[in-house]
Order: sequence, then structure tokens, then C-alpha cells
Amino acid sequence: MNKQTKYISIIAGVLLILIILSDALFVVSEMNQVIITQFGQPIGEAITGAGLHIKMPFIQKANFFEKRWLEWDGAANQIPTKDKKYIWVDTYARWRIMEPLTFFQRVRDERGAQSRLDDIIDGETRNIVASYDLIELVRSSNREFEITEELEFILDKEAIRTINTGREKIAEIILSKSSEITGEFGVELKDVRIKRINYVDEVQQKVFDRMIAERQRIASKYRSEGDGRSAEIQGQKERELKKIQSEAYRTAQEIKGKADAEATRIYAQAYNRDPEFYQFMKTLETYRKIMDKKTWLMLSTEAEFLKYLKKTSK
Repeated sequence: MNKQTKYISIIAGVLLILIILSDALFVVSEMNQVIITQFGQPIGEAITGAGLHIKMPFIQKANFFEKRWLEWDGAANQIPTKDKKYIWVDTYARWRIMEPLTFFQRVRDERGAQSRLDDIIDGETRNIVASYDLIELVRSSNREFEITEELEFILDKEAIRTINTGREKIAEIILSKSSEITGEFGVELKDVRIKRINYVDEVQQKVFDRMIAERQRIASKYRSEGDGRSAEIQGQKERELKKIQSEAYRTAQEIKGKADAEATRIYAQAYNRDPEFYQFMKTLETYRKIMDKKTWLMLSTEAEFLKYLKKTSK
């Protein structure tokens, strides 16, 4: 065997060893746990400790599973409550693989577990929700409501009645019932919560219509009160305006009366001082008021109206 062939054999041997070692060695992190299978069947207990581990190359396979808490988010289901209210219930949960060997034997992988959880949690949710009235699913405590005019349109006797169980306890019941089943395939449920509750579309539209009608009623009430207040202010304004006008008219008449009285007094003084001159001035004033260039008068020469004109012509 020449040197070249020897070197090739050594390199091939090293590569073969590396390939064998790469398949024989595997690393388990703090986030994982491993089940070793041989020809599809689990061998030994689960490996949960972090570090470097070894298995038989090519014959055995390392199956990795999560150690951490995992999320389950269910689809919303249409469920009738005990008081015949049809609602959509949306739930979520947290779970983890508690017994890897049992988990592998029963559901194989996380996808299989998610499918089983869909059946279990959704089924228990449906059974338990149907055993309680809607108000028990909505409220968690019997705290007192501060009922204002804005809340009055959505609150009724049913909405504020005392509850016996409440939403949180119902979620705990769902968790307890579901955990009794999930333990059979190595899964531990940590928490189950009701994420959202909605009326079905038909009922929801009726609720919205009722809310709109109540809002319109409140708006009409406010408009009516505003119109009444506006009419009250308008009436008060009209009364005050008439009062001001009446007082102004009275004051004007008083001033006018005083002025007329003063004028009469002055006229009287003038008349008493020279009655003839006063009569002459009043006659001239009358001439100016009733006659102009186009005025024609047909009077007797003996008319009193022409007395001063005749004297002037003489």
C-alpha cells in the first residue's frame, strides 16, 4: 500500500468516525427534553437534563420536545347558555409536556397534542358554559355599579343581579375538568381563560339596535330640555324687551308732556303779554303751512282768515 492510498484510507476512516459521532452525539438544551426511539419505539426514560448525550448511531433517534409552557388558542364556538342566550365564546390556555414518554406514546408530537386539546377544552367549555346563565359568564364579582344616566340604557335588573359563581370560577372549573383528561397523555394544563364573549350576529344586531334607540331617546330628551330652556330664555327676553320699551315710552311721554306743558306756558305768557301780536304770529304760521305757489283760495273779503292780509294791503 503506497502512501497516497494510506492517506486516503485514514481520511476516509476519520470522516466515517465523524459521521458516526455526529449521529451518536446530541445536545439537550435547558428548553428541551428528549425521548430516544429505536425503530420507532421509545427506549428508556426521557432525558430532561441539559448537556451532551450519546445514542446508538443510525439505529436510534432523538425526539426533542419543549420543556417550556406552550400556548393553546382555541377557535370561537357558538354556545347556548342556560338562559337560552346564544353567544360566541373564545378561550385560550397554557400547557406543557409533563411526562414526555407518555406524551410521545399517546399523541406523538405537539400538533397531535394541540388537536387533542381542541377537543378537550372546547368540549368542556361547551358543557360548562351551557350550565350557567349569561350574567355568570360576564361578571366576576358582585361589586356595586355606579349607575349614571349614560349607563342606565345598558343596565337592567338582570345585569346587576347577584351572581353565585362568576367568570373566573367558571374558568377554573373548565381548567379542572380539562386537566383530569389531559393528564392521561402527559400534558399539564396551567391555565384556561375566557378571552372574549360576544352575542351571535343576530342577537348582537338587536342589542346594537336597542343601544341606538336608547341613545336616540336620551338625545331627544336633551333636545327637548334644550328647546324648553331656549323657549324660557326667549320668553324672558321678550318680557324684558317689552318692559324696557314700556318704560322708555312712559319716559318719552313724560318728557313730551313736560315739553308740551312748558311750550303751553310760554305760549300763554306770550299771549298774555300781547294777545294781538300772538294772534298775528299764529296766523302767519298757518299761512306758511297751508299755502304755497300752487295753492288757490276762494274766500269772502269779509273772512276772518284774511284779516291781516287786508290790513297789510291797506
